[in-house]
This record gives sequence, C-alpha cells and structure tokens, in this order.
Amino acid sequence: ERITQTVEITKHVVDIEEKGVKLRLTIVDTPGFGDAVNNTECWKPVADYIDQQFEQYFRDESGLNRKNIQDNRVHCCLYFISHFGHGLRPLDVEFMRALHQRVNIVPVLAKADTLTPAEVERMKNKIREEIDHYGIRIYQFPECDSDEDEEFKLQDQALK
Repeated sequence: ERITQTVEITKHVVDIEEKGVKLRLTIVDTPGFGDAVNNTECWKPVADYIDQQFEQYFRDESGLNRKNIQDNRVHCCLYFISHFGHGLRPLDVEFMRALHQRVNIVPVLAKADTLTPAEVERMKNKIREEIDHYGIRIYQFPECDSDEDEEFKLQDQALK
C-alpha cells in the first residue's frame, strides 16, 4: 500500500517558571517531515504555518483590542540534520533556503552522541561549509557583554 506524504504539525505548550520569570514555551513539531519517497516541496506546509502565525499576529496587532494578544509566531527553528551521510541532503538545503528569510534557523546535528568527537567536528565543519556555499542564513549568537566574567565569555565562544 502506498504511503501518502504527510507533514503533520503538532503543538505542545509548556509553562516554565524560573527565578520568578514566567514563560510559555510552545514547541511545534513536524513528525513525518522528509519521510516520503517524493519529498518535493514537503517544507511548504511548515512555511505556510509560519506565515499564518505571523499574519494572525499582525491582524491582532492591527485591531482595536490589543490587550490580550497571544503571540503564536515561530521565533526559532531547531533543524535536526541526520548524522548519517556526509553533510546536508538536498532536502535540508531546500528547507533551509525556503525558511531562512522567515525564521531563525539553528542547525542541530541529530544523535551526535553516537559519533566520536573527531567525527562530530568533521561533520560540523562540512555542514558549515555547505551552509555558506548555499547562502543559507542561520542564527548567529550575539556577542556577550564586555562586563561578563571570563568563564562566561569562554562558554559563549564555545557555543558559537
């Protein structure tokens, strides 16, 4: 039986409170992304969802009653890249090129704990080269404040 292409979009909402700061985190998951035999434009439902959320927020902001607006915009996309293979797949490139103008993309090497440190470093360098080659804009961590201590600056640099 033929499997139809489905990119399901599911939302999970978590309320977080830390040191008196309350935050509502919404995680949007896309199970089924890239699983079909023909993945032509399978990123389209994700792009449409992101656009819908921005349009809804814009409509709410433009309305008369702006007191209780819910911000459901997608602010960040954690894009998991397969640890198999040798860098980005064509699907990865197409997805990121389609969405890098809409949302901050943070590429994540999936299952990196199954690789040796040398393999992780080699894979990350290859992915960085390909991202640069294809002109994909990914999220760049901002510079830390100059008054931070040295340990924090080192951690910040390691993350970058």
